[in-house]
Amino acid sequence: MTATLFQPVKLNDTLTLDNRIVMAPLTRCMADNDLVPTDEMVAYYARRADSGLIISEATIIRPDGQGYPNTPGIYSEAQIAGWRRVTDAVHAKGGKIFVQLWHTGRVAHPHFFGGGDVMAPSAQRLEGTVPRMRELEYVTPKAASAEEIQQLVADYAQAAANAIEAGFDGVELHGANGYLIDQFLHFDTNRRDDEFGGNAQNMARFPLAVVDAVVARIGADRTALRLSPGAYFNMESDPRDREVFEYLLPKLEAFNLAYLHLGLFDDGMEFAHLDGSATDFVRQRYGKLLMGVGGFTPQSGSAAIEQGRFDLLAIGRPFIANPDYVAKVQAGDALTEYHEGMLAELV
Repeated sequence: MTATLFQPVKLNDTLTLDNRIVMAPLTRCMADNDLVPTDEMVAYYARRADSGLIISEATIIRPDGQGYPNTPGIYSEAQIAGWRRVTDAVHAKGGKIFVQLWHTGRVAHPHFFGGGDVMAPSAQRLEGTVPRMRELEYVTPKAASAEEIQQLVADYAQAAANAIEAGFDGVELHGANGYLIDQFLHFDTNRRDDEFGGNAQNMARFPLAVVDAVVARIGADRTALRLSPGAYFNMESDPRDREVFEYLLPKLEAFNLAYLHLGLFDDGMEFAHLDGSATDFVRQRYGKLLMGVGGFTPQSGSAAIEQGRFDLLAIGRPFIANPDYVAKVQAGDALTEYHEGMLAELV
């Protein structure tokens, strides 16, 4: 019932994956105080190298992108060197690994970068407190100027170049889950009335500029993107969001990216303005390689691939509980069930 998962898949002329099982990005907050990957992280990723592809935990492109404690960066020489140890260990075991590039936008907090402005599309404050640091309340962000947006685009491109220097096989831009790129794509978080807001074309301008700059720097074959057409995390849904993604998806298809990745916690979620699931909404409008995610078992994920809903299956928390997830599935062995206590250590 899972044989489909173990078929190799060609992303492009540069990259072929040994199987269709992808380790999803999983924020673990285990970098050191300089946001450099640790020995434990090297071992953690190497143990999972038999997945077709590993997508690293979200990794910040510059200091003001940080919104959680001890999340790794890829903007300093020490961070690049630290990630090189990770990629070398994964490659030594025959694996492939992309880094997920991250700026949290209005979810960032000045506590992490010594004060200053939190950058976002609009001055729309997120209610609540920082996870793992409940004493920190979110602040009202600054609406980025056109010049600051141009700098952000340049910083994404530089982070992508840093990733290739660090030995990654490619990068996945985090454009989902209510973080910076996603904030530009939804009406709840983008209240701008300039060339970056107000309608679908303008709201897609910054995300497309980031993709374009990264593709120009490292190639489309090594560039991927994660998207959340349905707002469900760190923002509210708006029926007008549909127009933005109907405009965006054909533009993305023209780039010939390595893949497009859904940003979902649960594929079973339905959105009225999308006429159902975000996965099916995207599949109907994007004909290139698509990665599904969101609570799939090996059996249900394999069936979804056979049904044409997507081409690659990303697995999240079960990979925390099962470093040998791929081997277990292939052998038909029982999987260890994930529980929250497993977040406390890297296994």
